[in-house]
Amino acid sequence: MSQHYYSNQPESKHDRKIIEEQLNGTTYRFVSDAGVFSKNGVDFGSKVLIEALELPVVAEVLDVGCGYGPIGLSAARAVPNGHVTMLDINARAIELAKENAQLNKITNVSIMESDLFAAVQGKVFDVIVSNPPIRAGKDTVHSIFEQAYEHLRVGGALWIVIQKKQGAPSAREKLERLFGEVQEVTKEKGYRIFKAIKSEE
Repeated sequence: MSQHYYSNQPESKHDRKIIEEQLNGTTYRFVSDAGVFSKNGVDFGSKVLIEALELPVVAEVLDVGCGYGPIGLSAARAVPNGHVTMLDINARAIELAKENAQLNKITNVSIMESDLFAAVQGKVFDVIVSNPPIRAGKDTVHSIFEQAYEHLRVGGALWIVIQKKQGAPSAREKLERLFGEVQEVTKEKGYRIFKAIKSEE
């Protein structure tokens, strides 16, 4: 079986490195490693999502597929009176995300290994964010959308980044069937940021 960044236990030989990134006007240092998504630097799609995100300062936020942490940790800095829960199936990514929270002195986070939403059953959030694992397949991506709906409070929003060539039109159709109201917040270099609002139970 080939190893992917969404594998639970990557077998790739370790290749740890520290990368420095400017995200939303703040400088972060991240420890990265082989076997995780975008190991050589924060990917462009995540950066577009981070720049677009609008978060209430007291929001309860969920980052699904957090990788080594750039989206979730930058969200945590944006909600100083709120909290961010970060989930990933990749055990190596989770250890890196915990390390990166400490490295960047971010404490209002909970970081857990989880197959999609398994670790947060019964919990609801104000905002859910995801740069979904496109290579895991359409079923997985659409499952994230479906479960996000169940885990959002009424009035809460799901924020997604997806490339047009990787299924943005079908993703939007799926979101509209689930949520009704979907906004294309921004688009840049083929990346679309969708915000889907849960208007009713």
